[in-house]
Amino acid sequence: MNRWGKGLLIAALVGVVAMAFRVSWNALKDVATATGADETAATLYPFVVDGLMALALVATLVLTGDARRFALRVLAAYTLASLVLNYVHGLVPELHDKGVDWGRLADWDPANWALVLLATSLPVGSIYFGSDLVAKVLHHRPIEHPTTTPNRDQSSETCVNRSTADLEVSAPAPITPTPAPAELPAAPVVSLVKPTDRVPAGVVAAESPRPRGATGRIPDAARSSRPNRTADELLTEARKATVDWIDRELTAEGIRRAVRTSPAKARVLRETLRAEREQAAARDGSEVAA
Repeated sequence: MNRWGKGLLIAALVGVVAMAFRVSWNALKDVATATGADETAATLYPFVVDGLMALALVATLVLTGDARRFALRVLAAYTLASLVLNYVHGLVPELHDKGVDWGRLADWDPANWALVLLATSLPVGSIYFGSDLVAKVLHHRPIEHPTTTPNRDQSSETCVNRSTADLEVSAPAPITPTPAPAELPAAPVVSLVKPTDRVPAGVVAAESPRPRGATGRIPDAARSSRPNRTADELLTEARKATVDWIDRELTAEGIRRAVRTSPAKARVLRETLRAEREQAAARDGSEVAA
């Protein structure tokens, strides 16, 4: 709703409340006169009752928690009291002509005593409850709720950790094994430092805690004792390792651990072995049919 609409709504509410207050004015004024109030007190009496109702309504919009519930109780009590007094004013026609006896609001004595007690206690209650509500509103500190911006980067979905070797999407198609190329001879090592036996004056050679390793080609003794296996060798080892495996156990992760190879090569071996098993099953099926 825009600002103009809100202003129109508030203006209409103020108009309705003002007209309702004017309708209740005569009843409360006549009741105050019947309980012994003078002209000035009777004129101010409607402000005591209906005015505190307006104050309690504003307090309920500001306060929270127990204080708000207290303001609602005050609003309900004074609304009920104003309703009872207006009802009595409608039942006793003498109040309209001011011909009723002073202090007499009903013919039955217990009802008259209760109505007089109600009418005379409302001003005292307005002083107490009105002061309490104003004090509560002045000492009220609104609770500031920090605004939390939801992190759009976070996802509430639960992800299942899987080995990269078992991913079906990234598995390449089986390839035909090719012979490994012959190893090229290593290039000769050329030293760019000109050897010299002369030591500059004032320079002391630093002692090294351990000798510096030679650069250039890695000696055969330092290399891994396990040779690089070709695709045919890996396929042969995989066949031997998985000969007793069922189709459900034939996974890339299991092949990788069995033949100790990379995940990519394990996926290739898995697809090749699955294809061989499917061909063997189809061949056996055709023989049985024949």
